[in-house]
Amino acid sequence: MLYLTADFFPVFIPLGIIGFYRYLIFVIKLIAWIVYEPIIPSADPVYVPERDVTIVVPTIDAGEEFVEAAESWLACNPKEIIIVTEESMYGPLQELATKINPDKIRVLTVAKANKRLQMVQGIRHTNTDILVFADDDAIWKPQTLNYILACFEDESIGGVGTSQTVKSVGKRQTMWEVLAGFRLTVRNIEVAASTHIDGGVCCISGRTATYRTVILKDPDFQEKFTNDLWRGKYPLNSGDDKFLTRWMVSHGWNTYMQVCSEAELLSTFKTDWRFIKQVLRWTRNTWRSDFRSLFVERHLWFKHPFVTYTMLDKFVNPLTLLSGPVSVIALCFTAYHLPSWDIILSYVVWLLATRIVKLSPHLLRRPQDIIHVPAFLLFNFYFAFMKIYALFTLNVTGWGTRQGVGNELAADIERNAIAASIDETSQTTIEIPPEVAIRDQFIAKLTTEDMMVPDRAKAHIIVPAVPIIPLEAAPVMIA
Repeated sequence: MLYLTADFFPVFIPLGIIGFYRYLIFVIKLIAWIVYEPIIPSADPVYVPERDVTIVVPTIDAGEEFVEAAESWLACNPKEIIIVTEESMYGPLQELATKINPDKIRVLTVAKANKRLQMVQGIRHTNTDILVFADDDAIWKPQTLNYILACFEDESIGGVGTSQTVKSVGKRQTMWEVLAGFRLTVRNIEVAASTHIDGGVCCISGRTATYRTVILKDPDFQEKFTNDLWRGKYPLNSGDDKFLTRWMVSHGWNTYMQVCSEAELLSTFKTDWRFIKQVLRWTRNTWRSDFRSLFVERHLWFKHPFVTYTMLDKFVNPLTLLSGPVSVIALCFTAYHLPSWDIILSYVVWLLATRIVKLSPHLLRRPQDIIHVPAFLLFNFYFAFMKIYALFTLNVTGWGTRQGVGNELAADIERNAIAASIDETSQTTIEIPPEVAIRDQFIAKLTTEDMMVPDRAKAHIIVPAVPIIPLEAAPVMIA
């Protein structure tokens, strides 16, 4: 090696330092992951699923995956499951709810598909101490809720997440699903390490995220959550889990990640190239959220220094990753005393060996996936370019994999729906029965609680206050 790099010490010494530092950090994460311990449920828990847990599921789908997921949630015995969807999907989802468990599953709607608006609708109808957001394909294990609730015995904890793994869509996982599994393995190690080292986490994944309901009932939270803009003008509807995680940190709540087999959830991923579009959306969300955490809100610097370092490391990761192949290419053109193929082969073997070490927890569980390690290596280089591209396209805030979803501010959708309902009911005649006795014979005010017009039992449209109306003037026109 010294002979190989003798002519390039000024270049390779800095690169060697970078490489040493990166693998040192990985070893630290690996050790922290090994010594990390999940919180075990107590024999006499403060919170129990059948009394204290509501599951809120924002969805626009009613496929077979939803049925399997719902059955896994019910096996954990929550008090209620609230499905929130767009109006056109009310019928199919209500039919599924009736088929699965009509006593525990309730279906609500919003005017237009928008995940944040759907989440807030679920929050408003939750009356338990603990609220769980779950994706419609998140499959739980029977002890998942018990392990999640164990964390809330600590009154300082406001949000809890879990480890994750891939559920195969078909009989065998595609290359894209295996790549997703590799990424989840790396993520599980990172969140366990950060939880053990300083108690923080970059993001409580929205696939299954649990919070104290009182935090989410805060009107200030709901207002900011549904009016979230990037640079003051680009609506943010994805990245809800990033927003929630930042809210925990900025409002003094601690978080915890239950990384254990009992709480591990299974989730499906795209089985084709659309997985790349998912990753691009997640990458943009990460850039935007990390910028806010580090340079706008800045609570992380002192509360969670290791998480702060992790975020900063992600900023330079594309450059450090690409520095390797750039150096090898330069060496191939200038190191005439060694064949180029020797240099390239040595570099590739080194990369494969180190990646196998990093992925060893996954490969011990699924050794057949070792054939996809070269694809993972290539994907990482592609991902480096993707991160740079995402950085320069942060104004693109749509979902990418769902056409027409997520391009409108959640609060605007709700305001437009209310305005439309007011216009629709402006010519509605309400007959006031003469036998109804009202003090002073006047309706002084119709508040939100006094009058609500149901829309086929699917949602409620709030009618604003109207001027004083004499009782004798029945029938009355609402203007």
